[in-house]
Amino acid sequence: MANVYDIIVRPIITERSMAAVAEKKYVFEVAKDAGKVEIKNAVETIFGVKVASVNTINVSGKAKRLGAGRLGKTRDWKKAYVQLTADSKTIEMFEGMV
Repeated sequence: MANVYDIIVRPIITERSMAAVAEKKYVFEVAKDAGKVEIKNAVETIFGVKVASVNTINVSGKAKRLGAGRLGKTRDWKKAYVQLTADSKTIEMFEGMV
């Protein structure tokens, strides 16, 4: 990947992901072709933190109706769970949301 900002697409803001912020676990939508090492380097570069581990999951798109009986589906995407080290600082973007 050319740019670290192309790897991290957006943070996932849900009730479950905000509960994990207390344990220094963060959830991001990432590029589909990004690997764990690339995700780790991108998070460390963008936010200035130390990453302990990265877990990824491919999320399949849901089936949707597109009008008069036509079927379609939403896009497939990739989710990354990022665990920071114990001595690392927190990501400031998530602090006011908890």
